[in-house]
Amino acid sequence: MDFLIFLAIGAVSGWLAGQLWKGSGFGLVGNIVVGIIGGFVGGWLAGKFGIGGGGLLWQIIIAAGGAWVLLFLVSLIKK
Repeated sequence: MDFLIFLAIGAVSGWLAGQLWKGSGFGLVGNIVVGIIGGFVGGWLAGKFGIGGGGLLWQIIIAAGGAWVLLFLVSLIKK
């Protein structure tokens, strides 16, 4: 069950980051991948800045922020 919650958080945060970044996403699977990787990036950044928290909404916000950073880096590489 935890794995399904992990995938759901990845999907929601990837979709949210795709909407914030030029209004586009990578489809369901791409959004899940971006959200999961973004969750790791966001968690790492939150740890570096000493930002703590808990709860599902907080996890989605951190993962979406990390996914947005990831999309930003991908756009820099694409140029």
